[in-house]
Amino acid sequence: MRRFGYTRQFSVGVVAGSSVLGMLIPPSSMLIIYAIVAEQSVGHMFIAGFIPGILLATAFICGIVVISYAVPKFIGGSTELSDDDAEPMMGLVEINKLLTPVLFLVVLVLGGIYTGWFSPEEAGAAGSAGALAIGLLKRRLTLQGFWRVLVETGQITAAILFLIIAASMYSRMLGIAALPTLFSEWLISLNLGMTGLMVIYVVLMVLLGTIIETASIILIVVPLFLNSVEILGGDIVWFGIVTVIGAEIGLLTPPLGISCYTIKSTIRDPSITLAHIFYGAFPFAFIMLLILILIVAYPWLSIGLLQTLS
Repeated sequence: MRRFGYTRQFSVGVVAGSSVLGMLIPPSSMLIIYAIVAEQSVGHMFIAGFIPGILLATAFICGIVVISYAVPKFIGGSTELSDDDAEPMMGLVEINKLLTPVLFLVVLVLGGIYTGWFSPEEAGAAGSAGALAIGLLKRRLTLQGFWRVLVETGQITAAILFLIIAASMYSRMLGIAALPTLFSEWLISLNLGMTGLMVIYVVLMVLLGTIIETASIILIVVPLFLNSVEILGGDIVWFGIVTVIGAEIGLLTPPLGISCYTIKSTIRDPSITLAHIFYGAFPFAFIMLLILILIVAYPWLSIGLLQTLS
């Protein structure tokens, strides 16, 4: 992006903003963790995250277009490329050759979950088998590469399972201490209503997102607020979507937006500072906040598709 004339803040900001979409668009590990903590269907969480994910991605695209006209210096970019930068257009056959395996896996996993052919666990197994078959057919998967994939998968799985074990222990301890009940009674006694409760909750999620990664936030905070949301008539699936988006915003905001620090440590470019990353990510964090407010005000945006399919 820098080679094509885009500014430093936009080059890193668009990466930071788009990086959090994976937590909302299925299959999302954060939605899986929330489903386990809240004892909800993983498939229902995936369906509920579909429209908000598409809505957020569309809002990002529209936001970039608006900024390009309103503040062109923020984005930069060049419409004239040198001969060295110009690349030949790919043909339709080459495009199909690259996209077909990806589309096959998407249809296999998400289509299987949405149609009810697979449970989330079975869909994961089917997706792994499909990816293995593609790797073998393309002759790109060596024995050494396959072993590396197994090791990395084991490391990620072990980390997630330890989080789930800790979450179960945490939830049981809260239940024994009756803290969720006491906390919900205290919140309801404040007569905040669902709107007031969600304002406090969203602010809390954004603040926690600056210092804690999303999975830990879900494991710590969600059990405390679930009772209050249920008593006030809120939908638990909708509450999960709000939780994930709220935590995502915190990952992009200073002083300790974790995604921004991750990008800084990854690019290792001394000309790009943390200030550039936070400045570039701010429009995307603002757009996410607007979408979050929209979903809080209109819950059917997240649960409407689920209700239709049910």
